[in-house]
Amino acid sequence: MVFATAAAGTACRSKSQSPAAPPVTSDTWAVVDGRQITRDDVDKAYRRMRDTTQTLSDEEVLAAKLTLLNDLIVQNILLAKAGAAKLDIPSSELDTAYTNAKKNLSDEAFQQELSRRSVTPDDMREGLRRQLLTEKLIDQEVGSKVTVSDKEINDYYSANRAQFNVAEEAYHIAQIVVTPVRDPQLSNGTGDDATTPQAAAAKVRMLMERLKAGESFRDLAAGYSEDPESAPRGGDLGLVPVSRLKQAPPALRDAVLNKAPGAVNVASAGGGYSLVLVVAHEQAGQRDLSTPGMRDQITATIRGRKEQLLRMAYLTSIRGDAQVVNYLARRLVEAKAITPAILPAGPSGR
Repeated sequence: MVFATAAAGTACRSKSQSPAAPPVTSDTWAVVDGRQITRDDVDKAYRRMRDTTQTLSDEEVLAAKLTLLNDLIVQNILLAKAGAAKLDIPSSELDTAYTNAKKNLSDEAFQQELSRRSVTPDDMREGLRRQLLTEKLIDQEVGSKVTVSDKEINDYYSANRAQFNVAEEAYHIAQIVVTPVRDPQLSNGTGDDATTPQAAAAKVRMLMERLKAGESFRDLAAGYSEDPESAPRGGDLGLVPVSRLKQAPPALRDAVLNKAPGAVNVASAGGGYSLVLVVAHEQAGQRDLSTPGMRDQITATIRGRKEQLLRMAYLTSIRGDAQVVNYLARRLVEAKAITPAILPAGPSGR
């Protein structure tokens, strides 16, 4: 479901047509090209995605809100650009996305979940519309500009020929790692780092929600995985032989073996987590470019790498070009401690 996405989608309203930006107050948490994102915007989004069973410290709550605020800033920029490009989402496409968001829940169960998260059906639809709009903009600015030539496919196969000689049955897998401690060599795109078991569990739930909403595993791994080696590759671990998987910790082994390609399962141990994606299941034998699906597989790999790089460059560029003031971050740095002015809201915001 897309509750977290809907939260982010409905939180920051574009004010680009306003004659003048509202004055900055203690409730102004960021200003993006004159458009405000308020404390209430972030609190509402946080309440919709938080785990009500967990009790977090003030520092943990503010860390989560700071991460969410950064997401809202980027989304605000993307929505403004989508509006300038006159992009829109057809009603039929939005209806399909809303139906898919319900997954296997009954109407009653879905409504109960919306109520629990303080999200109305209209909020959900608007959040989905904004999510689809940002995806359409990125596809226009990034995806449509990526091409893969026959030469690139042939060169890739030649350079990685041994990779396609599968000595034994293997699984091609990717991972998103979330640890319950501070990681000194973090190298993901957002800088997000869970530092407690509670924060790690909440982060996993957020990532699973976004995966269910249709977001790219590769993009989320590059943005949020806490494994310094695989995060820059979008979590890709390549082919792992079944013999190695059988020697892996039981939770990780069971998250892969006999799972269908496309499945994402969570393996947990010691307060940490791995979200494991089964990309493909390969039988033993040599593959060449005439093997069914081989060219498509290589094309997808090359395209994915190019899109990931161009997407990161595009988002970094538009963020750098925008006039952004993150007042929440500034106040935290200046205060050197949590003060009443920036404390999390009461029970509804915790």
